[in-house]
Amino acid sequence: MNQTEMNQAEINLTQIDALNDVTQTLIDSYEGYKTCLEDMEEDYALRSQFSSRAASRSQLISEFQTSVRELGGEAVTKGSVSGAAHRGWTKLTAFFQDDEKAASQAVSDGERFLAERINELMRDPNLTPETLALLRKAYASATKGDIQAD
Repeated sequence: MNQTEMNQAEINLTQIDALNDVTQTLIDSYEGYKTCLEDMEEDYALRSQFSSRAASRSQLISEFQTSVRELGGEAVTKGSVSGAAHRGWTKLTAFFQDDEKAASQAVSDGERFLAERINELMRDPNLTPETLALLRKAYASATKGDIQAD
């Protein structure tokens, strides 16, 4: 492998790592919306909002995974342990407070975490314009989701 090929491989690895990091959190977010949907039995407006957000997250996950594969990487297909713990906490708190309030708070917390993580990753000067564009798209989705949850 010559120097140019090695540099391209390093660049690709940086992109793959950033994209997979966010993909894992997007999967957590998607699963979180599904969990909240399960807890929303009567609030049809909130169910509709969560369903729409879950579909949007599913689309973003596909875009991130496709980009990783195009770069020669293996795309993440599962969420994180901390995401699973957050969903468990959401279910537990729903027992002690209004389901709608617990679900909205869990969504807001999750969206803030996602936005902060993406913002942190976007500071990497080695990211390509294509990777930054995907990260910005996910950031916009997370901040929109946080605003809607409040």
